[in-house]
Amino acid sequence: MDRTFDHLFQGMNELTLKNIEDQVIVVTGASSGIGLVTARMAAERGAKVVVAARNEEALRQLVEELKEKGHTATFVKADVGEEEDVYKIAATAINEFGRFDTWVNNAGVSIFGHAMDVSNEDINRLLATNFWSVVYGSKVAVKHFKERGIPGALINVGSLFGDRGTVIQSAYAATKFAVHGWTDSIRMELEKEKAPVSVTLIHPGRIDTPYNEHAKSYLDKQPAHRGMVYPPKAVAEAILYSAEHPKRDMHIGSQAKIFEMLGTYFPRFTDKLIEVFLYPTQHKSTPSTPREENALYRAGYGLHERGTNVGWKRSGSIYVKASQYPILKFALVAGIGAIALSTVKGKKK
Repeated sequence: MDRTFDHLFQGMNELTLKNIEDQVIVVTGASSGIGLVTARMAAERGAKVVVAARNEEALRQLVEELKEKGHTATFVKADVGEEEDVYKIAATAINEFGRFDTWVNNAGVSIFGHAMDVSNEDINRLLATNFWSVVYGSKVAVKHFKERGIPGALINVGSLFGDRGTVIQSAYAATKFAVHGWTDSIRMELEKEKAPVSVTLIHPGRIDTPYNEHAKSYLDKQPAHRGMVYPPKAVAEAILYSAEHPKRDMHIGSQAKIFEMLGTYFPRFTDKLIEVFLYPTQHKSTPSTPREENALYRAGYGLHERGTNVGWKRSGSIYVKASQYPILKFALVAGIGAIALSTVKGKKK
């Protein structure tokens, strides 16, 4: 059964979450991209925000910016791949505000390169940042919500490459598959025990952030998204909607949903599609930055919402808007399914 029908089961273990303006929201990876936009949007809507990242100066400037606008915010310099640093984030939120109501596991980085070329050391580091950080954050958040006995939201940011493998970013895809599996599994366990936790998995498509500039590159050409890319505000909108309304999944863009559906129902066709289209659309024609210039082991540059991607830059995501209304989402998914089916049939002729 498609996830579109999840609304039919609402009420079985329905939780009531606070309005954004009444929340304390923790956002990891908040110094740039999706995390930065989410923090700014949450603060604008009245939430108290706790921002965390490795780039202390960027966080300091962000908090000063928010406070100058009359918002309430604090920051924590933290490497979320280190368990003790994640505890420090939670402790700061509790010490400053007495609690947190939503925890967003957003921090992440990538590696561009063929799987056999990427060092095991780099893959281990990638796992620490992308996967273990989610494990640490999930455990801290769930423990806090259970102790308080008041419903809270745990929101984990995955990827379209966590739904279907890809080329060139194979190590990144593996970490996001792990995030998806972890999130789906703990959601069922927590729902079974009726824990006061809403668990949401965010499925971003290609997003226009500094993600590619922060990635470690084994390529000769500079990593970049080419083709259709969505603004980080579309992901932030999905995150904040999930902070107020219990949602199982939120896909950012029909691109992400189509990718998931094709991979599920037409796996071999999708293999070939990826082999043809994903190689040239993950880099620009310019030379790659030196391999040592990346944010895998140290903080990347901060306070940039957008990256240097090329292609069709969307102003928003119709799919995110539709996801807030089950009937509209059903109609959109049905249309996407029909398009996907006709595409496959056309290729087979």
